[in-house]
Amino acid sequence: MTADRLPGVFLLVAVFVIAVCGLIYELLAASLSSYLLGGLITHFSIVIGVFLTAMGVGSYLTRFIRAQLVDAFVMIQIGIGLSGGFSAAILLLSFTALDTFLPVLLTVLSITGALVGMEIPLIIRILRSREALRITVANVLALDYLGALAASCAFPLFFVPYLGLLRTAFVFGLINIAVAGVSIRILGHMLTKRRLLTVSATACAAALAVGLVSSQAFSSFTESLLYQDEILLTRQTKHQRLVITRWRDDVRLFIDGHLQLSTVDEHRYHEALVHPAMAASPGAKTVLILGGGDGMTAREALKHKSVERIDLVDLDEEMIHLFRDRPMLARLSENALSDPRVKVHIRDAGRFLEQSGDSWDLILIDLPDPSTLSIARLYTKSFYKLCARRLAVHGVLATQATSPFYAPEAFWCIVETLKETPLGPGETRRFHVHPYHVHVPSFGDWGFVMATRRAIEPGRLTLAENIPLRFLSNRVLPTLFVFPQDVLPKETIQPNRLDDQVLAKYYRRAWRRYGP
Repeated sequence: MTADRLPGVFLLVAVFVIAVCGLIYELLAASLSSYLLGGLITHFSIVIGVFLTAMGVGSYLTRFIRAQLVDAFVMIQIGIGLSGGFSAAILLLSFTALDTFLPVLLTVLSITGALVGMEIPLIIRILRSREALRITVANVLALDYLGALAASCAFPLFFVPYLGLLRTAFVFGLINIAVAGVSIRILGHMLTKRRLLTVSATACAAALAVGLVSSQAFSSFTESLLYQDEILLTRQTKHQRLVITRWRDDVRLFIDGHLQLSTVDEHRYHEALVHPAMAASPGAKTVLILGGGDGMTAREALKHKSVERIDLVDLDEEMIHLFRDRPMLARLSENALSDPRVKVHIRDAGRFLEQSGDSWDLILIDLPDPSTLSIARLYTKSFYKLCARRLAVHGVLATQATSPFYAPEAFWCIVETLKETPLGPGETRRFHVHPYHVHVPSFGDWGFVMATRRAIEPGRLTLAENIPLRFLSNRVLPTLFVFPQDVLPKETIQPNRLDDQVLAKYYRRAWRRYGP
């Protein structure tokens, strides 16, 4: 390659690299805001909108840069490296220590987005002197879009699970500084402030390197502010962030910042999910558990000697490994995930039901609350139709259904959805649906729904004999199906369908009454 062609080729390569970096910063901000505040679609939409607007502003501002284009490009790379590289750390700190997350989020997005928006116009103007404008624009935009594709694929598949959000930000900040450094080396003859830019790039690279090295300590610090108890373990998986804490004998699991179980009272939740359904289907031999990667639901089902096979379907392989292979966590489920009767499937629950040809006597749904559309789709009429197809003739389905006290519309929406679910293709018959609830101190009043193919009288159900239970008894069981007046629906509740996802709206509207 001739020396006069090297700068042009470098700038085209730089287009691809900076396109990857720019989209990574956008995805980092969207992921962090969704993780910290919930509302996946809402915060992704806000982040994308603000970031793109800021890019437009930045692109407009380049019209005022009339000379020293390469100097400006290098300074912008240094600025992006700093703002983007420290973005995750700044956002985490603002949420945990300063309680000013939204203003800080908008500021970070505006600064980083504006700087990213300035890159492409400057590169086009620098390259314009070397080739025809139509070729320059075509090459730059093609590489920009390819870089965005590479970033969008690599972010969830590699960077988040293997580096985590903090380290990913610092790594890409260093990449932007590296682009600045190579620009100084290759385009140095076009610079007017080479020494100043070299010193600035070096200092920023050192700051980002320190951040990268200390990212684990910083993450532990911010999470110690977020969680009151001792943090035993944190793990960023491909799908979620897991945090396990302990205070005395109380071990707690948090997923994406939300409490999932407390060992002080999780037996109330899991006994209520499993044993009423087992009472409605005595002698059940085959059990399908959707979710429940901590093994607690499987533990309760295995207490019944009639159970010969349990298929447990969970999307997060790392969750299974933690609660099966770590002795302290495995003991919580009495090593249920290692029981030879339990077969684990790392699959999406909907896909598994679509592709499986098996049927089960009992289907237990222990999925997270329907706080996002991606989870709420597993509470739709379409999903329950898949469950009905896989349910044996005398089978029973039971699902957790959020809190009837804190989110009554969401709870009764799940009830109405199951009531509308046909038992099979072309069937006019519907499920017999029985809502019930239990007090779990960590969560408050918590709801469940049992659906059966045949009519039953829940008040006459009898628990299996010789089952070691801590909470349920034959005296307590019928009381679970009685609801006080203040949680009964006060309006017409719509069922949850795939095309409208009304459940997520009910859920978010209800919980906004009690917090952010």
